[in-house]
Amino acid sequence: MTGWDAWAADETARVRAAGQWRAPRDLDAAGPAGTLAPDGRPVVQFASNDYLGLTQHPKVVAAAHDALDRWGAGAGAARLIVGSRPVHTELEHALAGWKRAQSAVLFPTGFATNLGVLTTFAGPDVLVCSDELNHASIIDGTRLARADVAVYPHRDLDALEHLVTTRAAGRRAVVVTDTVFSMDGDLADVDGTLALCHDHGALLVVDEAHAVLGPDPEVDPDAPVLRVGTLSKTLGSLGGFVAGPRRLTELVVNRARSYIFTTASTPADAAAALAAVEIVRSQEGDDLRARLRRNVDQLREGHRSPIVPVPCGGEERAVAMAAALLERGLLVPAIRPPTVPPGTARLRVALSAAHSLEQVRTLRVALDELAAR
Repeated sequence: MTGWDAWAADETARVRAAGQWRAPRDLDAAGPAGTLAPDGRPVVQFASNDYLGLTQHPKVVAAAHDALDRWGAGAGAARLIVGSRPVHTELEHALAGWKRAQSAVLFPTGFATNLGVLTTFAGPDVLVCSDELNHASIIDGTRLARADVAVYPHRDLDALEHLVTTRAAGRRAVVVTDTVFSMDGDLADVDGTLALCHDHGALLVVDEAHAVLGPDPEVDPDAPVLRVGTLSKTLGSLGGFVAGPRRLTELVVNRARSYIFTTASTPADAAAALAAVEIVRSQEGDDLRARLRRNVDQLREGHRSPIVPVPCGGEERAVAMAAALLERGLLVPAIRPPTVPPGTARLRVALSAAHSLEQVRTLRVALDELAAR
C-alpha cells in the first residue's frame, strides 16, 4: 500500500476498534413515518430537526415548485456576482422582520453562517468567549478566525464575566453561545448574557438554530447583537442567516468568505423558507408550536425544547437501547463519543409537531419499559 492507503487503513481500523464506525441509512419518508434501509422496515423516526413539520406543508412545497419554474434549479453564481434573485432579497427582509432586526444576510447553510460571522468579527486582536457545549460550527468558526479563544463552563455567567473583565484586557470581546444546546436541549440564560455583554461592551453572537419554542429575547435593534439562525429546522428548508444591526450585517456581506465565495442558495430553498416564515408568524404558526409543546410535554413535561435527551451513560447501553427501540419500529439515534464526552452517551429524541399523540405515547411507553430492565 502507498503511504496514504496505509494511513487510511490504520484510521479505519482505529475507528472500527472503538466501535464508532458509522454510515448513512436511507429513510424513505415524507414526515415522521417511512421505511428504513437496508431491509425496508417501517419506522417512526424521532430524529429530525423538522420541528414544525414544514418540510411537508403544501404552501412551502408549492412555493418551491413555483421558484423552480421561474428561476430553475440553481442560482448559478455567488450573490455578489449574478446569483442574487428577488426571492433572496425578499427572504432577507422577511427574516429581519421575524427577528425584529434592521437587516439579515442569507447563507447557503447554518454552518456557513457561523463560519462567516465569526471570521468577520473575530481575529488575532479579539477575545472570543465560547460556551463549552457550543455547536461544532461555532467551534470551527472560532478556530478559523484565529482569535484568542476562551471556553467557559456551560451556562456559567460568573465565569464568563471573569473572562470578559480579565482576559479581554482592553481588547474587543465577542461572546458566542447557542440559545438551545443541540445535545441536551437545555437553554442558555440569554437575558443574563445580553445584560453582561451590554455592561462590558462585548459583541454577542447567539445561535438560535433550535429555538423553535424560545427563547426569543427582546433586543435593541441597534445593539451589537447578531442572531444566527437556520432555515433547515424551524423553517423546513435549507440555508442559514444572520440578523442584526445593518452596520454589522453589511460588513458580513463584504468580509465573510463563506458568503462571498460560494454559490447562492437555490431559489427553491429560498422560496420555501419565505413561505415558511409567513406561516411561522401567523396563527397557524402559533398552533403548530402549541402542538409541538403538547408533544414535548407528553414525553417530558415542562422540558423547554423539542430535544429530549435520555441519558444512558455507557456507549453499549445507548446502542442497545436504540436497537431495542428500532425493533419496535421507533428510530431514535444513540449519541456517543466523539459527539459527546465519554460516559455521557444518550438517546437524543427530537420531537416535531408532525408527530401524532399516539406516536409520542408509544415512544414514551417503550422508553419506560426499557428503563425498567
